[in-house]
Amino acid sequence: MKAKLVLLLISICMTNFTNSQNKELPYYEIPDYPSEYNGGTVVARMIDGLGFRYYWATEGLRVEDLAFKPSEDGRTTGETIDHILGLTNVVLNSALKKVNEPLETEGKSFEEKRNMTLNMLKQAADIFRSTDDLSQFNIVFKSENGTNEFPFWNQINGPIADALWHCGQVVSHRRTSGNPYNSKASVFSGKVRD
Repeated sequence: MKAKLVLLLISICMTNFTNSQNKELPYYEIPDYPSEYNGGTVVARMIDGLGFRYYWATEGLRVEDLAFKPSEDGRTTGETIDHILGLTNVVLNSALKKVNEPLETEGKSFEEKRNMTLNMLKQAADIFRSTDDLSQFNIVFKSENGTNEFPFWNQINGPIADALWHCGQVVSHRRTSGNPYNSKASVFSGKVRD
């Protein structure tokens, strides 16, 4: 009983500390939209929307939420978050015009991975926001046989859409594990209601 109480107190303290730190991270709210529409600003806004959803899907997750698994064959919430980080890496590498290589996350905590994901999304969105020629941002994967290159179109229906899909899974998982999403975070406005 004492051990459970101590774990509960530690979890509450960590959540409060984390919540105070997280307002420093990107995507607590979506940045103001640009004054013009072009390919780069539209993709940046899609990534901003992903960042906002990810921020709030992962805000205040507990150890038991990260360990939640909807079925024996499914991923845990923590594994889903790792997958979103990998997808985010593909998005950023495309923005940086770099070949994709595995991202080293061994030994990183959930909070470190969360910070990496949010900051990588922000960096990618800022790069795309400053261009109107997306054709230069191919996705390049390295393999034993050389490289495989895909046009930017695959970025939209691939990693960006997939990461959005998985953010929804995280929200669903956390509801099921007893820790619902903050209903004050409005995905329509990209702001947090009072």
